[in-house]
Amino acid sequence: MRRRRRGASPVFVVLPERFVALGQLITFEIGSRRLAIDIMAVREIRAWSPATPLPNAPAHVGGVLNLRGVILPVMDLSQQLGWGSNDPSGRHVIIVIRIGDNLRGLVVDAVNDIVTLAPEDIQPVPEIGEAVSASYLQGIANLGDRLIMILDLDRINASAAASQEAA
Repeated sequence: MRRRRRGASPVFVVLPERFVALGQLITFEIGSRRLAIDIMAVREIRAWSPATPLPNAPAHVGGVLNLRGVILPVMDLSQQLGWGSNDPSGRHVIIVIRIGDNLRGLVVDAVNDIVTLAPEDIQPVPEIGEAVSASYLQGIANLGDRLIMILDLDRINASAAASQEAA
């Protein structure tokens, strides 16, 4: 909470309720785009390793990995966001996240750092029509000279679950 100077008018920023819970985020890159997710959802960051493809899986599901006895679906986040397929290599990493009871791996180009954002640092996503990638965003933050797109993991998980049911 910001303190205000005596005599200064209070400034109120009205944002949807989901922004209030944001605090520390982990930032990562896909191509030239910088994104972020809630650090509390991150379980581990692994070096990329090839996933076992599944038959009739949606295009954004790269396959599955064995993570200490747990079968982990690995998603090509670039493909799911509508930015084209990512061709993973040894320089990529997998961010293992937990959303509810589900563990998922997100293939990204690089993990950058951890940032702390206050709710007033985050702007709502502008309405740009029916863009697929915008529907997965929770907000956009300006950090230095870069814009960071904050992913809504619940929407990504819901989309992944719907894709698996349809397959």
